[in-house]
Amino acid sequence: MTNVQDRQAAGLLIGRGLLGLIFLISGVGKIGRFAAVAGYMASKGLPVSELLLAGTIALEVLGGLSLILGWKARWAAGAFILFLIPTTLIFHPYWSADAASYSNQLNHFLKNLAIMGGMFYVALLGPGRFSLGRGENRIESGALNKQAA
Repeated sequence: MTNVQDRQAAGLLIGRGLLGLIFLISGVGKIGRFAAVAGYMASKGLPVSELLLAGTIALEVLGGLSLILGWKARWAAGAFILFLIPTTLIFHPYWSADAASYSNQLNHFLKNLAIMGGMFYVALLGPGRFSLGRGENRIESGALNKQAA
């Protein structure tokens, strides 16, 4: 392995870990506040909020762990991309926010877009060498280089 490949592998590990940590902490935090979070979701017009919340917790905890460990990380990243689209539009509509919450909602909206960008990297490149899912890698198998040729 070259020094560049070592840096890429370390960068993918750090990036995956940080992305996964966001969701793992969020999912675990929702468990202790289940009723309050379900009520908030219902206030946004979501039906069967308890069922949706249980699914959200499962995705955030299991998907977060998947990213951190690098096992099925490409699948987890894809699931998070699909999850973040409606979540961002429903819970962070800065365009209809009042003046007091506009900046906060805009920041959360943009944060979610940035997280989606990171998920696209994981979905495209795979988890990297330092992972439980090394067979998922595209960058180290040379697949990207073969496609570019």
